[in-house]
Amino acid sequence: MAQINVVGQNARTIELDLPDANKHVLHQVVVWQLAKRRQGSANTKTRAQVSKTGHKMYGQKGTGNARHGDRAAPTFVGGGTAFGPKPRNYAYTLPKKVRRLGLAMALSDRQQEGNLIAVDGFGLDGKTKSFLGWAAQNGLDGTQSVFLVTDDAMTRRAARNVPWITALPVAGLNVYDIMRHDRLVIDAIVLEPAQDENETEEAAQ
Repeated sequence: MAQINVVGQNARTIELDLPDANKHVLHQVVVWQLAKRRQGSANTKTRAQVSKTGHKMYGQKGTGNARHGDRAAPTFVGGGTAFGPKPRNYAYTLPKKVRRLGLAMALSDRQQEGNLIAVDGFGLDGKTKSFLGWAAQNGLDGTQSVFLVTDDAMTRRAARNVPWITALPVAGLNVYDIMRHDRLVIDAIVLEPAQDENETEEAAQ
């Protein structure tokens, strides 16, 4: 049972049952996330689509050369591409249980390393200077990248100009961003054990 100290206006301790991090599960979830983000716009022309003459290059017999029908054949420079990439969607389905497990493991990994800060009430006025003061009080000095997850719009506004901060609302919580940042700062309510299952699923997206 992990004990997470909550800082902010309503400081307290949260007890949360988190699984041990498994790199294979985390890898599965990260690959799934990045696959969904792929543009999938790579496109090549087939021999039917390139702009080449359709006239037969030379006679079928008697020249000593190979038999060819037109310049668009893939064997010629400027010809079509055989079996080249076409626009496609790289997204695929990953079971919800795996997604939720991956998110829990990512949180567990940050908690075990001491890089998870749960906050209940930032009390900021939307100014970058105020956020930097709050960050300094909580051990964030810019030497590590920070993933800030909060529904407090004023806090996100205050942090958006800080280069070492990535700020997203709770709905944007995801395994990839947790793992690619050194530290995680998150609204304490997201970690509450009595959290609604639908909220957990939204966060796993």
